[in-house]
Amino acid sequence: MPLTSELTLAPSPRAAADARRWVGDICHRLERTDLVECAELGVSELVANAIIHANAPFKVRVRGTASHPRIEVADGSTSPPVPPVRMPGDDDLDLLLTFGRGLAMVAQCAIAWGATIENDGKIVWFEPAPHMRDDGAAEWVIDHHSQEGSEPTSDAAVDIRLLGIDVPLYTSLHRQYNELRRELRLLSLSHQSDYPLAGDLTAMFASFERQFPETYRTQIRTAEQEGRPRADLSFTMVREAAPIFVTMTEMFDVADAFCRAERLLSMARTPGQRDLQNWLLRELVHQLDGAEATPWAGRQGGTHSTSQVG
Repeated sequence: MPLTSELTLAPSPRAAADARRWVGDICHRLERTDLVECAELGVSELVANAIIHANAPFKVRVRGTASHPRIEVADGSTSPPVPPVRMPGDDDLDLLLTFGRGLAMVAQCAIAWGATIENDGKIVWFEPAPHMRDDGAAEWVIDHHSQEGSEPTSDAAVDIRLLGIDVPLYTSLHRQYNELRRELRLLSLSHQSDYPLAGDLTAMFASFERQFPETYRTQIRTAEQEGRPRADLSFTMVREAAPIFVTMTEMFDVADAFCRAERLLSMARTPGQRDLQNWLLRELVHQLDGAEATPWAGRQGGTHSTSQVG
């Protein structure tokens, strides 16, 4: 089963030791004692690097599955980490002993590793290896992920209204979407040969996000910050966006099936999240076609709503 565990770290010299002990305990609980050494060493280096060079909040997470766990260290800085550059004549011992080159050790502890730079911070991650690499270090990948929209300027722009949207449920759906989107992006960057569709799906998600103007995101953020249970949103979109929303309705169902089969390491949508997302996409398609807005009426089909892939 997919797993998600998180520990918030205090900005203190003890943070690296706390993270090391916590990650080691999780590896033992997962019966992955083969990963303990690299997992503990790698997370110690990442946490120490974050405490020295970045800003709070600091968090360490273990995500993925027992077969393919991934360790993440999140901080509040958007500055990417700078891996050391191997110079002519450097050997592995020189690389590890030089001050400031702890990221080289992370690379040698990892099957794959990298960083995701977001609007409010970054996540540096690695997949621990069963043993330290003697044949060089894993290549790293970096992903800049920011969600920006712009108001449509097309003459075909349509006024959209989403009425009575459930704000807490939307917030949980948005969190699940971000995890799924990031998972696909990481797979496309670090495991393209094993997941050839990840790059195509990532491009589809990026196209989907571009259809939403910044006013949409601003209204959602305001409702979340004010703690409102419901919100009415109004913004504009171009008619040409409708086919994208139809396609994404199907893609989200496929992604749920992949998550449940553990072909993706994110969690599938809950029935409530699926109902809300389907309503939202359906409203966009219908209103772009000229229909009137229909308010969100809550879960469809009671507690028995399920996701089907046809």
